[in-house]
Amino acid sequence: MKILVINSGSSSIKFQVLESETGAMLGKGLLERIGEETGVLRFQAGSHEVRQEKPVPDHGVGLDLLLETITDPAYGPVTTLEQILACGHRVVHGGEKFTSSVLIDEEVLAGLRECSDLAPLHNPPNILGIEAAMEKLPGVPNVAVFDTAFHQTMPRVNYLYALPYEIYEKYRIRRYGFHGTSHQYVSQRAAEMLDRPLSELNLITCHLGNGCSATAVKGGRSIDTSLGFGTFCGLMMGTRCGDIDPAAIFELMEKHGWPLEKVMKMVYRESGVLGISGISNDMRDIEDASFKRGEEMATLALDMFVDRVRKYIGAYAATLGRLDGIVFTAGIGENGPEIREMVCGNQEALGIEIDPVANLVRGKEKIISTAASRVKVLVIPTNEELMIARETVRVTAG
Repeated sequence: MKILVINSGSSSIKFQVLESETGAMLGKGLLERIGEETGVLRFQAGSHEVRQEKPVPDHGVGLDLLLETITDPAYGPVTTLEQILACGHRVVHGGEKFTSSVLIDEEVLAGLRECSDLAPLHNPPNILGIEAAMEKLPGVPNVAVFDTAFHQTMPRVNYLYALPYEIYEKYRIRRYGFHGTSHQYVSQRAAEMLDRPLSELNLITCHLGNGCSATAVKGGRSIDTSLGFGTFCGLMMGTRCGDIDPAAIFELMEKHGWPLEKVMKMVYRESGVLGISGISNDMRDIEDASFKRGEEMATLALDMFVDRVRKYIGAYAATLGRLDGIVFTAGIGENGPEIREMVCGNQEALGIEIDPVANLVRGKEKIISTAASRVKVLVIPTNEELMIARETVRVTAG
């Protein structure tokens, strides 16, 4: 039987078909430009690569095209739709209402809509994908897997902000955290690679991509994470600023007349690596500009990015009390040996010693610390779709 994993955006549907028992990926695709004049579908299954362009006015039509593609007799990984055991859906925000993956019914859908205010750019299109799947695949179970759920194990001391407690009680303003399926997957995989029980490990997982977050994982449970109520705090990111003194925002708005919309655009889309370098939000461009051309602002952006990661590693090492491993994942974490070396260099005080030869790996699982390093350092490509599929199987089996 097959699991269909769906990650629905406002104008796109990312999807994978996985074998329910082994987790093997059988096909993956991306449908873009939903609602525009011409939609674009790219799909890969084995050696077959397919590209289609046709009008896709809404998510329902998009799912029809998706289902036609995965059941195509020439290259589809699914012979008939009856082979689909369940659909697993990425949902960005579950608030405090959803602390783990859940089987979707009308009551759950209503709860997801209630959480949309917490993630107005993400939850509504996630829900569109769910509704389309429920309509097009009647009788097939649908499971919501939340980016926030893994972090619901954080203690109050770590998820509360030092605001009047009534603000939390009334508005539920607190740290929620994101990238949960990624942090959960790489934590589990790290335990397997180290041949140690996850329940005995203290890990820091670093999800470094265009969006970034670090998480302190104790015994397989998130106890602190860098992203918070929104998605621009914590680490410096591609276009997001990371931690900032709120007084700077007040200054821009009160003394310089910046409207809220301009401030939000700045902290979410114009800051981070892009804002400092003035070149790009893509770390590959920044590395080229710094390492090959010696451009000052690119070097500054790179150094600032590394500095923020090092600070969170130091903070979370203190939070955990004992550190057994550091995991690098996502686009930069998996493919940036220079950044990994900069982050882990001169960290002997924490028991971190990186092997410069082993560290040359890109996009593959590997332990990159030396044999003598007390803290093991690992590169683990994330697999959020597999984590969603596993959660979908677990929920539907229960």
